[in-house]
Amino acid sequence: MSYQFPLAVCAEMLWQDKPIEWRVSKLTEMGFAVGLWNWPAHDLDKLEKTKANFSIMNGYLRGRLADDEGAAELLATAKETIVVGKRLNVDRLNLHGTGLGEGGLPVQPCETVTGAMWLKAVDTLNRVADLADKEGVVFALENLNLPVDHPGVPFALAEDTLALVAAVNRPNLKLNLDLYHVQIGEGNLIEMCRKCLPYIGEIQVADVPGRKEPGTGEINYPKIAEALYQMGYRGPVAMEAYASGDPEEAIEAFRKAFTIADAR
Repeated sequence: MSYQFPLAVCAEMLWQDKPIEWRVSKLTEMGFAVGLWNWPAHDLDKLEKTKANFSIMNGYLRGRLADDEGAAELLATAKETIVVGKRLNVDRLNLHGTGLGEGGLPVQPCETVTGAMWLKAVDTLNRVADLADKEGVVFALENLNLPVDHPGVPFALAEDTLALVAAVNRPNLKLNLDLYHVQIGEGNLIEMCRKCLPYIGEIQVADVPGRKEPGTGEINYPKIAEALYQMGYRGPVAMEAYASGDPEEAIEAFRKAFTIADAR
C-alpha cells in the first residue's frame, strides 16, 4: 500500500512568466495545495476565485521578534495579514526572526543575539500565540540559512526556531521546518526532523545546491520521506523550489519523492 503526504507547492517560484492566479489554478488542478509569499503583491479577488487550498502565506509584513518597536510592528501587520489569511482560508501564517527585504536579506541585520533578545522573542511569540488563539488561526516560525540566502537574520537556525517554539509551547504556534535551509546551515536532516516532530506544522523542501526540485542535488529526499513516515509524521510537505527544467516534471519529481511505495 502506498502513502502520499499532503503536498503543497510554492506558486511564486514556478511559471514566473504567468499570472499568479494561473499558477495557483494550475497547481490546484494537479492536486496540490499552494504556498504564497507576500500577499500585497497579488490581486486577492482573483486568488479567492481560484478556490485553492492555500497551505501557507507570509504572516506579517514588517517587524522583528526581539525589540519593542519591532514586536509592535510585527503584531500590527500580523493583524492585517490574519484578515487576508481568513479570506483565503490559509492553513498557516509564516513568521521569521526579522523582516526580510530585497533578495531575502534582513531589513535590519543582526550579528549577535543576546540573552535579552531571546527573552523578548519568546514574549513576542507568546503575544502572537495570544492573537492566534483569539482569531482562530495558526502561525508558523520558519528557519532560514545564514551562509547562502539570509545572512544577518536572528534566530535563523532550526535549533533556534525549535528552542523558541518549544519555549512558547502553544498549539497555535508551530514550526515551518525548511529542510533546504537546514541542510545548508546545520545538516543531519532526519535527526532534526525527529527533534522538531512535536512542533512541526509544515515541512518545506528543495534540493542543495541550487534550490531546485528533489533529485537534483545532494539530499536523499525519498529516504527522508520514509523516515518521516516511520516517525509518525503525517502533516504537509511543501516544495519551495525552482524547477531545473519543465515545472510539471519538477513537481512530479517532488510528488514521487514524497510518495511511500510500501507504507506499513
